[in-house]
Amino acid sequence: MMVRSGNPVLRLGTLTSAALLLLLGAGGTGWPQSTPPSLGLQEQGPQAAPSPSTPAPQAPPAREENSGLINEMGKLFDKLPSILPPIKSPSETMNDLSRLAKPSAMVSGRMACPVSSNGAPDCKQAADQLCQSKGYKEGKSLNADSAEKCSAKVLIPGRQRKPDDCRTDTVVTSALCQN
Repeated sequence: MMVRSGNPVLRLGTLTSAALLLLLGAGGTGWPQSTPPSLGLQEQGPQAAPSPSTPAPQAPPAREENSGLINEMGKLFDKLPSILPPIKSPSETMNDLSRLAKPSAMVSGRMACPVSSNGAPDCKQAADQLCQSKGYKEGKSLNADSAEKCSAKVLIPGRQRKPDDCRTDTVVTSALCQN
């Protein structure tokens, strides 16, 4: 039977009770029920003394290991302390960070990048040379410039251009230097 009411409180109460009935009725196997509390009243009936032939209650049988998702996640959390690195104190963390953060400066200039064995320009070496010329130990290239340089033979009218007439020069123009 459908309940149609204009009162939203009555409608909410009906929905709530229907949800409770569904939860309680469709539960399948439920939690074990314990005996209700006696509230101070005791039954005055004949109580039989436990017979000596009845065995004493034994410990419950060991539970089988449940291989469900929750159990597997529990195993993972048990292993976490061995997987994760130890937690450092704030002072140890600051010491590690100060070792990583080296003082550096940006310098400008022009230093030609030599050609490496694979034909590409080696601008790391040029950045190191630029920084060493400014009094630093080493550096990293921040900005580079390339230009094509050709021999005067290219300017001769009617001459065919050959592959070795021009070359590309790369120059480091700014670098980040460190001591």
